[in-house]
Amino acid sequence: MGKLNIAPTKSNLLILKRKLAFAEEGYDLLEQKRQILIFELMSRLGRARNAEQNTYEALRKAYEALREARLDGGSEVIDRATLAVKMDHQVEISYQHLMGMKIPRVTVQTEPVSVQFGVGGTSANTDIALSRFVEVLRLIAELAELENAIRRIAMELRKTQRRCNALSKIFMPDYRETIVYITGDLEERERESFVILKMIRDRLGQSLSENT
Repeated sequence: MGKLNIAPTKSNLLILKRKLAFAEEGYDLLEQKRQILIFELMSRLGRARNAEQNTYEALRKAYEALREARLDGGSEVIDRATLAVKMDHQVEISYQHLMGMKIPRVTVQTEPVSVQFGVGGTSANTDIALSRFVEVLRLIAELAELENAIRRIAMELRKTQRRCNALSKIFMPDYRETIVYITGDLEERERESFVILKMIRDRLGQSLSENT
């Protein structure tokens, strides 16, 4: 924090007061933005933890069914059977706007699970595994959306915090200190001018008295 190196004039004082008012308004807006970003970040962090747990649990069940299917028919049978699977899943990415940011939204449209395997060679666990892996796709998309949003919001929050710190710890204190200095300097000069004018009036009055 330090005084700015500018001339102590009335015009500069007015300019500094306008800049200070603008900086204070900007700080208030940034602080509001920071609070909103913190709320959005904490909200998504909680949702991400739940989504992560749900995804891991769904994957565990899917791999468990796949393991049972391999035990029923063998890995080679499963590998051959998967080559015949033809499903068309669609991933769509759109954007939502948050405090000037574009946050991706991931939507997965999965094809309804139908009969993909023949009656011979594979067991019911094969169909269960396929169904469970398809269900995982939606959960993975949700988790990816949340993790991406968290990273973006965290980066924007850091930038906003740096700007708040710059205004509150550097710019505004410097403006205030300089305003105090210039105000004091102008008042001192006004007092000096008043004293000089008084001395001039006193001398003029004395000269007039002597002449009369």
